[in-house]
Amino acid sequence: MRLLYVVTEDWYFLSHRLPMARAARAAGFEVHVATRVAEGAAAIAAEGFVLHAVPFARGNLSPLKNLGAVHALRRIHARVAPALVHHVALQCAVLGSLAALGRNVRRVNALTGLGYAFTSGDPKAALLRVPLALLLRTLLNRPHSMVLVQNPDDRAGLLALGLAPERIALIPGSGVDVEAMRPMPEPEGPPTVAFAGRLLHDKGIRTLLRAHRLLRERGSAVELLIAGTPDPANPASLSESEAAALNGEPGIRWLGHVADIAGLWARAHIAVLPSRREGLPLSLLEAAACGRPLLATDVPGCREIVRHGETGLLVPWDDAPALAEAMSTLAASPVLRARYGAAARRLAEQQFSAAAIGRQTVALYRRLLDTEAQAASPLR
Repeated sequence: MRLLYVVTEDWYFLSHRLPMARAARAAGFEVHVATRVAEGAAAIAAEGFVLHAVPFARGNLSPLKNLGAVHALRRIHARVAPALVHHVALQCAVLGSLAALGRNVRRVNALTGLGYAFTSGDPKAALLRVPLALLLRTLLNRPHSMVLVQNPDDRAGLLALGLAPERIALIPGSGVDVEAMRPMPEPEGPPTVAFAGRLLHDKGIRTLLRAHRLLRERGSAVELLIAGTPDPANPASLSESEAAALNGEPGIRWLGHVADIAGLWARAHIAVLPSRREGLPLSLLEAAACGRPLLATDVPGCREIVRHGETGLLVPWDDAPALAEAMSTLAASPVLRARYGAAARRLAEQQFSAAAIGRQTVALYRRLLDTEAQAASPLR
């Protein structure tokens, strides 16, 4: 059984899809990965997966600007003849579905949130919304395909766009390795809040910076670690110069890309993600597995892992004073942090472990690949 993952970046496959790919390999699949290759080739090969380079124009859904990627995917389909293809995120769902037209292949279209066009209030995003909704209905409602979402809100959003309910499956995230990510003691020093993610307005980075500045103006010693990089393909991103300037602000340290995520949470007392919308944020899942209390916005995706008053605190989107108050509350109470952190760890073990998510994902693959259904119902 050949399984082809299609993902725009090799590092994203390694950080966000490796647990389910390992589960598929353990279940007997021959795993192939089609992606833009940067620095992840050796790590992907070390897993025993077959790597195929694809020239994605990251962040751009236009088929005309991605003709090279679509043609590369068509060639991979012809050469590999996968039984199943798993498209990761919106761009790959669109381009990969176009490349798979006419091929005898089952399709999983994993939408990790609905993306800039559906979450941003920017006028440009509003213009994209209607044609993109039509394109999704056309491509994702096809026979022998499933759309995979990570939270109930995204499922409701896709139903509202006109996708058939029987085409939608809900599996909460890609899983976190609860054996590798273990609870750890708090670090010494002043209370430290850590953010891990792309430096996007939609991830709440500007709100977080405003909240931290409010705390420093009040004389608070709370420090802020920022792990992540700007995303030039996203209009809502900080620029490189804005990110570099953060190191000149009191109490802030911008770390850039951080490979050792467990090491990041070892340096922090609190995990924060004041995002506009998520699928299911891996950064908070990893922080939860490490026993850190969670602080996030009360939005889809975040509230799946942040249970207010149980695993952490939820605040309104784009409300810097409320975020500052919640940061202050957690910073002032080691007892509260310990209680929330222990509950977050339990939730990660019980509902979001890589083993549990891997089993659910493989079950979805097998359901799509049911041999009797294939024989009785040729692909169109």
